[in-house]
Amino acid sequence: MTATTDGSTGAVGPRAPSGNGTTDTAQLAEGGDLRVAAERATARSVEHLLGRQDAQGWWKGDLATNVTMDAEDLLLRQFLGIQDPRTTHAAGLFIRGEQRSDGTWATFYGGPPDLSATVEAYVALRLAGDRPDDPHMARAAQWVRSRGGIAASRVFTRVWLALFGWWKWDDLPELPPELVFLPKWFPLNIYDFGCWARQTIVPLTIVSAKRPVRPAPFPLDELHAGPVAGGTALAPVASWDGVFQRLDKALHLYHRVAPRRLRRTAMNAAARWIIERQENDGCWGGIQPPAVYSVMALHLLGYDLDHPIMRAGLESLDRFAVWREDGARMIEACQSPVWDTCLATIALADAGLSPDHPALVKAADWMIGEQIVRPGDWAVRRPGLTPGGWAFEFHNDNYPDIDDTAEVILALRRVGHPDPERLDAAIERGARWNLGMQSRNGAWGAFDADNTSPFPNRLPFCDFGEVIDPPSADVTAHVVEMLAYEGRAHHPVTRRGVEWLLAEQETFGGWFGRWGVNYVYGTGAVVPALTAAGLPPAHPAIRRAVSWLESVQNEDGGWGEDLRSYREEDWIGHGATTASQTAWALLALLAAGERESKSVERGVAWLAETQCEDGSWDEPYFTGTGFPWDFSINYHLYRQVFPLTALGRYVHGEPKALTALAGTRKGS
Repeated sequence: MTATTDGSTGAVGPRAPSGNGTTDTAQLAEGGDLRVAAERATARSVEHLLGRQDAQGWWKGDLATNVTMDAEDLLLRQFLGIQDPRTTHAAGLFIRGEQRSDGTWATFYGGPPDLSATVEAYVALRLAGDRPDDPHMARAAQWVRSRGGIAASRVFTRVWLALFGWWKWDDLPELPPELVFLPKWFPLNIYDFGCWARQTIVPLTIVSAKRPVRPAPFPLDELHAGPVAGGTALAPVASWDGVFQRLDKALHLYHRVAPRRLRRTAMNAAARWIIERQENDGCWGGIQPPAVYSVMALHLLGYDLDHPIMRAGLESLDRFAVWREDGARMIEACQSPVWDTCLATIALADAGLSPDHPALVKAADWMIGEQIVRPGDWAVRRPGLTPGGWAFEFHNDNYPDIDDTAEVILALRRVGHPDPERLDAAIERGARWNLGMQSRNGAWGAFDADNTSPFPNRLPFCDFGEVIDPPSADVTAHVVEMLAYEGRAHHPVTRRGVEWLLAEQETFGGWFGRWGVNYVYGTGAVVPALTAAGLPPAHPAIRRAVSWLESVQNEDGGWGEDLRSYREEDWIGHGATTASQTAWALLALLAAGERESKSVERGVAWLAETQCEDGSWDEPYFTGTGFPWDFSINYHLYRQVFPLTALGRYVHGEPKALTALAGTRKGS
């Protein structure tokens, strides 16, 4: 789960795949024992996964990202004056343990050094008591200076530094709170942003207006490469970049002359918006960044730390902490119990667990109880739609997501529940919500419909990751698959989704992965969806996908794709073999009718050979994304649920109950 500490990248470079497997895997794939090995691996994996279920019915693996989560947690505590020695020491242990020998930090295992992550980690270690002349700190500072210093870091990093006077607010893009007054039809209104960006930007408008500066506990001169330049040259006025640069300059001027009453009213409106969206557990959106900035914004408006809203918010942030046996403390950016539970349920059912097994029934009960039956921000674009989706986290009623809803339904449909009417009602409500969340182009985004404005990404403030939520192939595929298994394969909504997916296929045969790495993930989602929706294995799109997957199979029999595939074409389909990515490729090939192929046999053999003694798989590489490339995720349960699903379908075939169901249920 951590970056290498010996200074190496830990990644396997792009390479031409070979048809020769490693000796053990090749012998297993070619021998008569593969079926036995697959059955044994499946049984061991089932036992491992059953042993990880919570008594309430859910599963949750750790969600690892990068040290900026931990650094910003320490900076927030310093800002609020609530730091404590135990937490500071534990955070320092974790951050220090993630540093590489060259002094840098990466944002994913085996990835290249990242300037902003290194700056934030360095500052956090200074807060933890590390001295600038300590060898590991001196190496980090020297590397930062060699890459342009603080001035070259991302906007969010410089916002954190501005809070302590280490950067000037005047040298940051402006984000006025009056943004909350823009009507929903106006460009750059808050609902033009993806929900994760919206929840972060609204509290940041208050921070930007207040421009607080706390006393700096130490100087950071060692992180500056030289005198800060007077600003970058403006792009041509006729270009979009030029337009938004000049807009930012105008907003800086407005900051100086903004009418006090209007500004106060805008900040109060933003505060009401924030408070209305606080979840029952005190968090915002179930993710750490909006919670951090919301607590900060409300505090700047006078909310005391003992206020119930603030106390609940701070307590929710503590729940993002994972305390390790070595005393280190890692901060999760998010928690994924609903996602993990539906994927675990699918895996166990497809691995042959009886539909009425107590573990599956308990999981179904918990998932049904998590269904969201009140409107959220999605209703701005779909005001007449009846709610019924599921979120990703324990508490996030404002932002159910389309992907989770589809997968929860696929999971629930596999369970022989003692109250089938209750289960059917939840499924039908969720399916109708998903149907209604289709975007105009026939596909589905993750949280909103038609969240495709081209303007938010052009703001100077938005230099880190995606800030809009356009439809993606992986989410669309999961919805299409669900609708097909719900008897709606020929529904016009489903057919439009299929047509969109076919049009999105890359010329080489794969599909882009928005929420998983990358084309292997996208292709592993789309092919099973297309075949579930009725496309035959002989369809040209399916054959192109099969040919591509076979062409990028690694020499050891598995599949892997590095996060650098989001930036460099040479990495597409290439990278160190991982259990989750091997499983995704196998799910596509099995759905395409390739069960007896050498590629499938070699992939199954690799999973069987690399399984750990306890029935799990090891996977240090990051195969999930929050933002492609910019924010990467290691879902610790991916390495368990997806290999089990693939092995289960290899041993037992495609999910027969669902296949039969698809032909018997009536479309609507």
